[in-house]
Amino acid sequence: REGGSGRCGGAVKGTFTLSSLLLPGTLTLRGPEWQPRQLARESWQGGDGGGRGPVGLAGCGSVPEARQFDCYPERDTVVTRKLCQARGCCFVQVLRRLSGVPWCFYPPTFPTYTLTNLSQTPLGETGVLTRSQKSYYPNDVLNLQLDVTFETNTRLHIKIRDSRSHRYEVPIEVPPPAHRAPAPTYTVQYSPKPFGLIVTRKSTGAVLLNTTLAPLLFADQFLQISTSLPSPYIYGLGEHQAGFLHTVQWNTLTFWARDCPPRDFVNLYGVHPFYLSIEPNGTSHGVFLLNSNAMDVVLQPVPALTWRTIGGVLDFYIFMGPDPNSVIQQYLEVVGRPAMPPAWGLGFHLCRWGYRTSNRTWQVVKEMRDAGIPQDVQWNDIDYMDRYLDFTFDARTFDSLPDLVKDLHDHRQRYVMILDPGISSTQTPGTYWPYDEGLKRGVFINNATGNPLIGQVWPGLTAFPDFSDPKTQGWWYENLLRYHQAVPFDGVWIDMNEPSNFLDGSTEGCPSDRFENPPYVPGVLGGQLRSKTICASAKQSVSLHYNVHSLYGLMEAKATASALIKILNKRPFVISRSTFPSQGKYSGHWLGDNRSQWKDMYYSIPGILNFNMFGIPLVGSDICGFGDTTTEEMCVRWTQLGAFYPFSRNHNMLGTKAQQPTAFSTSAQAAMRTALRTRYSLFPFLYTLFHRAHVLGQTVARPLLFEFPEDVNTFSVDRQFLWGRSLLITPVLEPGADSVTGYFPKGLWFDFYTVSSCQPGRQTLSRGTALSSSGEHRKLAAPLDIINLHIREGSIIPAQEPNTTIWDSSSNPLYLMVGLTPQGTAQGDIFWDDGESLDTYESGNYTYVTFSVAENTLTSTVLHLNVEGTYLGVETLMVFGLKLQPVRVTVNGKSVSFNYSANQVKVYSCSG
Repeated sequence: REGGSGRCGGAVKGTFTLSSLLLPGTLTLRGPEWQPRQLARESWQGGDGGGRGPVGLAGCGSVPEARQFDCYPERDTVVTRKLCQARGCCFVQVLRRLSGVPWCFYPPTFPTYTLTNLSQTPLGETGVLTRSQKSYYPNDVLNLQLDVTFETNTRLHIKIRDSRSHRYEVPIEVPPPAHRAPAPTYTVQYSPKPFGLIVTRKSTGAVLLNTTLAPLLFADQFLQISTSLPSPYIYGLGEHQAGFLHTVQWNTLTFWARDCPPRDFVNLYGVHPFYLSIEPNGTSHGVFLLNSNAMDVVLQPVPALTWRTIGGVLDFYIFMGPDPNSVIQQYLEVVGRPAMPPAWGLGFHLCRWGYRTSNRTWQVVKEMRDAGIPQDVQWNDIDYMDRYLDFTFDARTFDSLPDLVKDLHDHRQRYVMILDPGISSTQTPGTYWPYDEGLKRGVFINNATGNPLIGQVWPGLTAFPDFSDPKTQGWWYENLLRYHQAVPFDGVWIDMNEPSNFLDGSTEGCPSDRFENPPYVPGVLGGQLRSKTICASAKQSVSLHYNVHSLYGLMEAKATASALIKILNKRPFVISRSTFPSQGKYSGHWLGDNRSQWKDMYYSIPGILNFNMFGIPLVGSDICGFGDTTTEEMCVRWTQLGAFYPFSRNHNMLGTKAQQPTAFSTSAQAAMRTALRTRYSLFPFLYTLFHRAHVLGQTVARPLLFEFPEDVNTFSVDRQFLWGRSLLITPVLEPGADSVTGYFPKGLWFDFYTVSSCQPGRQTLSRGTALSSSGEHRKLAAPLDIINLHIREGSIIPAQEPNTTIWDSSSNPLYLMVGLTPQGTAQGDIFWDDGESLDTYESGNYTYVTFSVAENTLTSTVLHLNVEGTYLGVETLMVFGLKLQPVRVTVNGKSVSFNYSANQVKVYSCSG
C-alpha cells in the first residue's frame, strides 16, 4: 500500500501462477510483486539437461543439484550462458529448475583465496589470505587477514577482514578473553588452497562449519562465504514472518531494516543474523555474523547456508552449546543480556490509533476498571500529537491528557506514548524547539552535500536525528525531559525507526553513486536500499547510512533508555519496532503492524520464540490484530494467547472497530478477564523468569525443543510454547474450534486450572489432572473460555491471588503449585524486589528463595533477603502427582488442615 498508513509501499510476494509456456519461448511468472531473475529465451534451448555443463569447463557435471551454489545472484539481470561463463561458472538449465536451483553455479575449480603464513597467537591463530585472480565484482580485496580466537571452551571467534585498510565494523563491545581457551570443545582445521575452514565438535566429530563447499569472495561491496549445515534443522535469522523452523529448500532470507507490515518472504523491521542449528544427535550450536550491512542468507538442501553481504567484514562467533539453552546463553554473553523490566511492564497494556481524544482514552480506562479487567498501562498512538509533531499534544482534542495521566497514577497505573524519529522541518522558526535546537546543534543526518537530509513522515517534511552522535543523545534527553514536565509519562514507544520514510531517499532524491547502486543489491522489498527509507549515501557521525542503517532502531532505543533513567531514576520501559543484536539491553519489541487474521495469530508464536532467542524477551504481538477488524471469537482466543506473551498489549488502528475487552459481550469479557487474571496470578513466576533472563541469559518464552532436544518431534512445534521450563501453553489458533491438539513430550503434565483460596466458603475448582505422555499428540477440550495450560513434572510455580494491577496483586500472599516427578521431586524459585529500582540484583537489593520437594517434604531456602522479601508469605500449597493419600500434613512441625482428591492435595497454611 502506498501512502495512507505509510507502513508498506507496494505489494509483496505471494503465490505465482504459470500463465504461458511455449517452447522455445519465455516463462512468465505472475503474482504480487517479486524481484525476478529474468530468464532469457535461450534458457529453454541448448544444454544437455543432464548437468554436464559447457564444453571446456571441467567439473560441472560432478556438482549435484543440491550443492550448486549460485554464481549469478543478481535479480535485475537476464542470466544467459554468455554472462555465466564470463564469470567462469557452469551454466545448466532444465525445465525442472523452477524450485530455485541456480542455473549458473560455481565449478569445483573456481579460483578463490589461498591461506599462507598460518601462525600461533596468544589467543589462537592468524594467517594471510591472498588471491591472484580477481573475481567478477569490482574492487576485489586481494589480501585478507584471518584471525581465529579460541575465546572460551564453548566460543570460537573467526574474523576475516581487509589487511590493508579499515572497513566499518559494528561497535558491539565484547569483553576480550584474558587467555586462550584451555580446553576447547571444538577443533579448527584449514584447507590452504582453496581456502576453507572446518569446525568440528570434539565429542561427536560432527562438522559444524565447512566453508570449502563454495569459494570465499571478498570485494569492496560484495562479501560471500558458504558453509555446510549438520542438519536441516535451523532457527533464528530474523526478522521475517515464517515458521520457527526454516526450510532449507532454496530459501533466501533478506536482512535490511524495513517498514512493512509482516508478510512472507520480505525483510522486516529488525536484523538478527544469528542462527541455531540442531545436530544429528540432538546437540546444538549457534553462529552469529556481526555485520550490519544489507545481506542475503541463502539456505539450500545440502544442507548449506550462504552469507552474502555488501559491506563490513566477516566477523563470526560460533557457540558450542551443547544444548539449545546453552547456545542462547553463550550468544548473549557476546551481545549482552536483556535488562530487567519494571514490574508494571509485565501487566496488560491497552492502546489504539483512533481514540481521537484524551477523554475517550480516559473513558476506556474507566470501562476497564468498572469491568474488573486487569490493566496496568494505557497508551496513545500518534493521534495525541499536535499535527503529528513529536513532543507535543493536541491542546484541543487531548487537553485533559495531563489529568488522565494523573488519574492513572492515582490508580497505580502507567502511561506510555508513541514517538517517531522524524522531526518536522517546516514549522515557523522559533515555534518548534526540537527542530530549531536540533538544527543549531547539528544533530540531524546529513545528505551527501552536508545539509540535513529531508524526508517525509507523519508531520510532513522531516529531518532524522543521528542517534550515533553523542550530542544527539543529549538533545533527545532534553526533549523528553521538557515533555515529561508537561505530561509525566512512564515509558516510551519508539516507532518508524528503521528509519521509515514515505519517500524513497529524500525530497531531493539520492546521488547516483556506488552506495545507492551497489553492484549487488540483496532482495530488499522495493529493490533499492533507499526504498521507503533514507539515502544509503546519507552521512552519520560514525559512518555512511549504508553501513549503519539497520542499527538505527538500536541507537534510538539506547538513547531513549538512557534518557528515561536520567528523568525517572527508575528502570526504563521502551518498546521499539526496529531492532538489532544487543537491543534487549535497552528495549523490548512488538512484532509490528499485524492484521486481525488467524494466521497472524499463529505467526506471533514463532515471532516471540525468535526474539527470546535474540535476547529480547520483552516481546509480543498486537493482541486481536492491528489492521482489519477482529471478530469476537478471534479476539477472545487472541487475548487468551496474548495473556502469555511476555509483553502483552492489545492495539489496533484508525478506521477499525474498537477491540478493547469491554467492547465485546459479557461472556467474551468474562473469558478475557479469566485469561488476564491468570496472567496476573502468575506474575511472580513470570517476573522470576525475566530475572533469570537478565542474570543468566535464559529465555522467557521457550520452544519445546529447548527443553526436549532429544525428541525430534519437538523440532517443528511452533503452535505451542513454554514459559521457562515449567508451563506449557497450547492455544486455539483456528476459528470455530472447541478442541485443540497439542504435542506432549515424554513425562507427566498436570492440568493447570486449580483455583484456591483460604477464604471460607469459596468454591474450589479441582482439576490438576495428570496427563502421562510417552511423547505424543493429544486432543484437548478447548471451550471458548479456556486456554489449555499444563505444569511440567518436577516444577514448582510461584503464584498469587490476582488483582487489577501488578502493584495491587503483589501485596497478596503467594501460593505454590507443585508438579511432582514419579520419584516425588520438584524444584522452583522466586525473585522479588520493589519492581522498579535500577540494578537491584547488582546492588543486592532483592530477595531470592528456592523451593524443592524430596521425600514428601517441601523445603524453602532463603538465599538472599531484602526488606521487600519480609512481606512475602506462602499461604497455599497445591501438590500434583502424589501416589498415596497423606494422613497428616505439617508446616514447620505443626499440623495443618488439607484437602485431597485423586488428582491433587491442597494444603492451607493461612497464617503465613
